[in-house]
Amino acid sequence: MLILVVNAGSSSLKYQLIDMNDESVLAKGNCDRIGIDGHLSHKAKGISIEEDISFPSHTEAFEKLVSVLTTGECAVISSLDEISAVGNRIVQGGDVFSETVIVDDEVIDKIDALAEIAPVHNHGAALALRAGKSVMPNTPMTVVFDTAFHQTMPKKAYTFGLPYEDQEEFHVRKYGFHGTSHRFVSAAVAKAMGKDIKDLRIVTCHLGNGSSISAVQGGKVMDTTMGFTPLDGLLMGTRCGAVDPSAITYVMEKRGLSPAEMAEYMNKKSGLLGISGVSSDNRDVSAAAAQGNERAQLANDMLKYQVKKYIGSFMAVMNGADAIVFTGGIGENDAATREGACENMDALGIKIDAEANKVRGQLKKISTPDSKVEVWVVPTNEELLIARDTLALVTK
Repeated sequence: MLILVVNAGSSSLKYQLIDMNDESVLAKGNCDRIGIDGHLSHKAKGISIEEDISFPSHTEAFEKLVSVLTTGECAVISSLDEISAVGNRIVQGGDVFSETVIVDDEVIDKIDALAEIAPVHNHGAALALRAGKSVMPNTPMTVVFDTAFHQTMPKKAYTFGLPYEDQEEFHVRKYGFHGTSHRFVSAAVAKAMGKDIKDLRIVTCHLGNGSSISAVQGGKVMDTTMGFTPLDGLLMGTRCGAVDPSAITYVMEKRGLSPAEMAEYMNKKSGLLGISGVSSDNRDVSAAAAQGNERAQLANDMLKYQVKKYIGSFMAVMNGADAIVFTGGIGENDAATREGACENMDALGIKIDAEANKVRGQLKKISTPDSKVEVWVVPTNEELLIARDTLALVTK
């Protein structure tokens, strides 16, 4: 069975075609700059295509991805009939969706209605779903929500200290994000440990340009760092993470910023970029720190410190941990961040093996034999999880 996995943003449409017989990726790509000028990146059969092409809307982008999959030197199928289903990643499911569902018009309308609390992502996703249905009307489609895995959080964890009416009237609460990644790696580490996830307490650290940490107990999320939006929690590439709300209103007043401008300030100009003044990419910041840039060193230190702090707090939530998982672009590839986040954690039973920690992008245990808590690097694969969910749902 072939499943097409689609991850749509406001101006992009990423995709992978996966053969579920062996879970191999036959083709992948990205239709970028939708509504602006348009660009296609596509890889299949060892060949890469880069093409500037107009994408006035998500419909044209979807039509183009179908075209490159079925025609030309990179064709991997002869017709759309070979695609059994389409799985779509949706960022925000709110408190409406707690699991993967089959797409119909009502589901799309509900996703679009949630755009008010996810303006950057949900409307574009709804456009992509409608485009997909128009191009492939007879192919079943599913939606997998980034927030769904976090719906198991207890009310005491997801409720903010604002007046309760704000949650009732405006749905203001913690939702959490990166749920597909946290679900994939928590299940993967349980398998690697040879244990049932229902018996494990796992702290999953998804560290990349966007970062979040989750407490997963018995396969269910108890708490997570991202909140109402992906802005909360850890210092990230360009996002500030958790900040005293009064500091925000103070800076708004001092700089004369509107709410929209302040949102841009916190989402696009802060984080590693804002602290270091160098880059939003952790690799660039680390290189600058190694050359003596004090602000870059501070940004590095802040990230490691915050990861450590959240690991400790989530171990308190679960009364300990059996495993800590690092994943994402930074988590999978940056040994220094992993080491810094776990150093001087002996009191919590965490010991990193310096030699084992010299690993990039592969499944590996990196804790010492006498570490009471196992520490693992687990590459994430959100697209594969979406494909597996889709296969299970359409088969059922």
